[in-house]
Amino acid sequence: MSLDLPHRPRRLRAGPGWRRLVRETQLSVDDLILPLFVREGEGVREPIASMPGCFRLSIDELVKECAEAHALGIPGVILFGIPDEKDEKGSAGYDPQGIVPRALRALKKEVPKLLAWADVCLCEYTSHGHCGLVHDGEVLNDPTVELLARAACVYAESGADAVCPSDMMDGRIGAIRAALDSIDRTDTVVVSYAAKFASAYYGPFRDAAGSTPAFGDRRSYQMDSANAQEALREIEMDVAEGADIIMVKPALAYLDVVRAAYEAVDVPLAVYNVSGEYSMIKAAAAAGALDEKATVLETLGSMRRAGAKILLTYHAKDVARWLG
Repeated sequence: MSLDLPHRPRRLRAGPGWRRLVRETQLSVDDLILPLFVREGEGVREPIASMPGCFRLSIDELVKECAEAHALGIPGVILFGIPDEKDEKGSAGYDPQGIVPRALRALKKEVPKLLAWADVCLCEYTSHGHCGLVHDGEVLNDPTVELLARAACVYAESGADAVCPSDMMDGRIGAIRAALDSIDRTDTVVVSYAAKFASAYYGPFRDAAGSTPAFGDRRSYQMDSANAQEALREIEMDVAEGADIIMVKPALAYLDVVRAAYEAVDVPLAVYNVSGEYSMIKAAAAAGALDEKATVLETLGSMRRAGAKILLTYHAKDVARWLG
């Protein structure tokens, strides 16, 4: 018996050619940014136990990793610094001779066409692990913003194509844009972690960067995971202050926020496929519970489908190879 149906959606699913032809969302190597950790030393490629396949790299090894990423067609990388010494003010985070500025200069010399993004935050550089200056147990907003603007200028002068404040201090986008413009770095892109949630998914990153807070938590400045409307207010404020690209972090548990952001503002939207999301897939694949390639591509595809154009992901090199 043949049913009398006006439409048969399965016709356009019948074979791979049809499925490719009508696919609504495309995942491309052009969408990817590779996060990398850079530390002091030479010839260092230190595995990160909680993030299989990721490493803490000395500058010489970082340059090699970046050259490989560029050869795979990945448009850019974002650098996170791991200094040998930390202090209460996070001085290594805005020192022109700090680990990230030196890495940026080496990277732009050896792989000049690769976009170099620099994370702007103090958490990796402070002895207490918080994202700003602390007084009597409280993270201070405005004095921290001054240091973040200083760090952004140092990174821009060292070759960063984009500076990426991830601290969630109020007003830091406007301060950074004004500081960059004042030193004639008007072409430096500001990528705002506009909606960064206080998330359990950051655990492996904190292990990798040694940035776990020594006391308390970051809930007084990172966003409550229950709030979506607040995220949109943050995003709209950062766009008004001059952000060129806005970001939602984490990605997978916040796809509703990603979609709402895509519909709310007319600037490119990035998401951070964070360390916990990465490590969960790696662990499940290692246990034989998931097909790693299929799961990664489906997961990143969901972020593109929600509206994100730029995907920061530790899977970037594998994805570039898979997409071929």
